[in-house]
Amino acid sequence: MDSYPRIPLQRSNPENLDRFIPNRAALDYDYAHFMLTGGERKSKENPSPYRKMLEESFQMNRPRILSFKDNPPTPIEPIPRRLLLPPLHKPKSLRHIPQGPERILDAPRIVDDLSLNLLDWSSKNILAVAIGNTVYLWNASNSSIAQLVTIDEEDGPVTSVSWACDGWQIAVGLNNSFIQLWDSISLKRVGMFRGGRQGRLGSLAWNKNILTTGGMDGRITNNDPRVRYHIVGTFKGHQQEISGLKWPDSGQHLASGGNYNLLFIWDRSTISLNSPRKWLHRLEDHIAAIKALAWCPFQENLLASGGGEGDQCIEFWNTRTGLMLELVENGSEVCGLL
Repeated sequence: MDSYPRIPLQRSNPENLDRFIPNRAALDYDYAHFMLTGGERKSKENPSPYRKMLEESFQMNRPRILSFKDNPPTPIEPIPRRLLLPPLHKPKSLRHIPQGPERILDAPRIVDDLSLNLLDWSSKNILAVAIGNTVYLWNASNSSIAQLVTIDEEDGPVTSVSWACDGWQIAVGLNNSFIQLWDSISLKRVGMFRGGRQGRLGSLAWNKNILTTGGMDGRITNNDPRVRYHIVGTFKGHQQEISGLKWPDSGQHLASGGNYNLLFIWDRSTISLNSPRKWLHRLEDHIAAIKALAWCPFQENLLASGGGEGDQCIEFWNTRTGLMLELVENGSEVCGLL
């Protein structure tokens, strides 16, 4: 019987390892067997220096038994997490409010009358000033000055000015109860109508395309200059000259101040051409004429009103309830509020 040649067994190269089987030579079986069979031992809370040295020498303080690679080095100084993340809230810087005027404009011969509204600032940063029979425009962006109009002697003087919402058209109230509309770009008159029954028009206020006027007879008239029959409604409650008118940005309520210490709040929905409607609130806390009025831009029902020489106070009102929220003594008459 033929015998096959014997092929000697070849030893495997220790370097050729299976990818799933680690090198057995790198394992410490004795230490692993000891740790697995020796049971859990309670370590002392404060081991002696000699014991710590032994554990470090024989690697008895290793966290793992079967270790196939070295542990990553521990960072010398870990970066705090608060330095890696951006701050949630940026510190607020305090606003600096200057105590002195930025610029002083000369306005000689301007009429000193609390019932007249001779200054108004447009949304385009242009200030209108009425001096006698002339209206001047001062551009705050480039400090240029332009003369808008000079009214004839029989019609003047100018008693009120008010910019429209677009910031380009301006209404000029006259002593003869007429209103002129002017374009501030072309410096041309674009309209004219009668804003009151008699006497001067000392107060004007725009509500989008509606121009509200107040005169010496105490009547408040709402006018639409775009149509021929411009009167669209009236409010009647004042018995003497109206010295201040103000609509909020929403255009829902109108505040009107008079020369006999009364402040009225009107609702736009009650405007009627046939029969003047009653007021929403009649407020009697001021003890002097009320000219300065300002609505809060971020809270619709908050109104500030300022009294004249005999009052010298600023009062804050909730126009929904008609209640006064706060009173601030000013020490001088209040001619305007922004």
